[in-house]
Amino acid sequence: GAAASWKDIPLRLARATGCCAFAYSRPGYGRSGPVALPRKINYLHKEALDILPAVLTAAGIGEYILIGHSDGGSIGIIHSGAGRFGGVKGLVTLAAHLFCEPVTLEGIRRARDLYLNADLKSRLRRIHFENTETAFWGWNDTWLSPGFARWNIERYLTGITVPVMAIQGSRDPYGTIAQLWTMAEGADNCTVREINDCGHIPHLEKKEDIFGIMASFIKADLGYSPTD
Repeated sequence: GAAASWKDIPLRLARATGCCAFAYSRPGYGRSGPVALPRKINYLHKEALDILPAVLTAAGIGEYILIGHSDGGSIGIIHSGAGRFGGVKGLVTLAAHLFCEPVTLEGIRRARDLYLNADLKSRLRRIHFENTETAFWGWNDTWLSPGFARWNIERYLTGITVPVMAIQGSRDPYGTIAQLWTMAEGADNCTVREINDCGHIPHLEKKEDIFGIMASFIKADLGYSPTD
């Protein structure tokens, strides 16, 4: 949810593809304003259908390629598949979730332990600053709430009409490769890439590989180049 977590990737993608890049921290993350907790189970739908369109309008962005990691990838799926937003021209997801799995909840419980008893809080503070507590508990408590086990956004896949690149690490502790293959089966014109020996953050763990995949997708599949 924090723009800082992408490091120099937006700038490098802009230079490689000729596209402008715009990154923002979602409410309650990074240096954005705070949000009230607890979050509702439909918080990703609100981000995708209300907040993201408002951000794009405020920034004067009419046509765009969405790139999102984890929750951000799920937001991109909902937004692209809602059938309301003609400006979206392509979608890249990294470690996105379509549904909640037992392994997802297991990983989130482990993250809670690391946050309370290890160094996860200090690592998150480097990108979320004063929003660290809100960012973590807004995610952790919501995903572990009783109703979230039934959360599912597969129905949005059939509404996606733009090219999709879906990426996931083979060792993602928050989701099995079933997430990736469900994307491939449900969305037209969807390319999937399983990244070997990689966990939940492909764009940092395998930075150069992922950068190359994204740049190639934007240039070859979507037809953008530095000369456009």
